[in-house]
Amino acid sequence: MGTLRGSVLTLVALVLSAALTGCSVDSVIWGQDGARVIQTTEELVDAMADGTPTDLICEDSAAELGEPSDWLGLSAGEPERFVAEYWEEQVPLDPQWNINLEGLPEGLTPGSRFPGDVFYRETDEGVCVIDIAWSTLVAEG
Repeated sequence: MGTLRGSVLTLVALVLSAALTGCSVDSVIWGQDGARVIQTTEELVDAMADGTPTDLICEDSAAELGEPSDWLGLSAGEPERFVAEYWEEQVPLDPQWNINLEGLPEGLTPGSRFPGDVFYRETDEGVCVIDIAWSTLVAEG
């Protein structure tokens, strides 16, 4: 029980210190850059689900954006620095970050495709979407 209590107290301390210093919990966990990727991804998902034009897409991006319904129910997952060994197709696009998308759009059936990972390139203005990897639902449940 002592380990659980210690973990809870540590989490509470982190959340309180983040709130008191004006930092988000995401920046405490993922750092400022990771938190920026999470926030940008939430903005991207909202814009795509609403069908609203966004300036978050890199000028030279050829990412498949899909339809607004493809983005409903999705949210930002965990950001990470781009790892070339895992995402070989994206290497020529020079991304610095990628983040998985959590959740599933409603009405998917096995074989349906949906946005699964977003790749970002760093620019002077922040980050922009250079690619989106689409996932295929294999099974329900």
